[in-house]
Amino acid sequence: MLNRNYEAFLGCDCPYEKADIVLFGAPFDSTTSFRPGARFGSKAMRGESFGLESYSPYQDRDLSDIRVFDSGDLELCFGDAETALADIEERAGIILADSKLPVMLGGEHLVTLGAVRATAKRHPGLHLLHFDAHADLRDEYLGASLSHASVIRRCWDLLGDGRIFQFGIRSGDREELRWGERHITTQKFDFAGLAETLAALRGKPVYLTVDLDVLDPAAFPGTGTPEAGGVSFPQLLDALCAVCAGADIVGCDLVELCPVYDQSGTSTATACKLLRELLLAL
Repeated sequence: MLNRNYEAFLGCDCPYEKADIVLFGAPFDSTTSFRPGARFGSKAMRGESFGLESYSPYQDRDLSDIRVFDSGDLELCFGDAETALADIEERAGIILADSKLPVMLGGEHLVTLGAVRATAKRHPGLHLLHFDAHADLRDEYLGASLSHASVIRRCWDLLGDGRIFQFGIRSGDREELRWGERHITTQKFDFAGLAETLAALRGKPVYLTVDLDVLDPAAFPGTGTPEAGGVSFPQLLDALCAVCAGADIVGCDLVELCPVYDQSGTSTATACKLLRELLLAL
């Protein structure tokens, strides 16, 4: 018997009706300020995922233990950021309305705004955990208010003061970092203070956004705006597991894999492994 040709992330082939978690891709990178290519991240992750085992020795769990449906990539308008964000918001809203957990694969970081819009409507009092090399707090970049360099500022427009917590930040201009000191909580360079933040967030709805350039580019060169320094794979893995164990995650994403800038495939393999661990931890 022949089956339809459909490529899902490894082990994420549960029927939608039975799934607890729903993956979807947001292949958009039209506001990228340095090197484009993040639009190919989600497709690359699906293809490379079959180089992984479904079993995690870190957590002693297997993807066969959980129920995940991969809904594939959205077809997004590359020339209009607001149209793309509306489509992302619609897909995340459908998943949330069906009482399932949306997990989005980018794409550049601006795509997070669409998912946060949908999640904030579903979960009043939403808080945002943000792992990244870049603050992404500019009010505009080259005259555009919708940019991957301003995505967290646009999220602040929705959420307000005291509800955004950043970790791993090691890049930003002076004005945006000074602004951030007055409105959000930023931990530069690493995950120090994460346990205390999770304790403060206990019982509150949390959206987790992970820009993969939080990793040291020596280990993860396949990203659009690499920044020297950064955390290691074990550090990021420990932080993800801590967040999933200690926070009420109601939505999350992994963004900014640019597979074309790492022909070895190491960055894509790393992103796949982090997604496997994230799904199991959730």
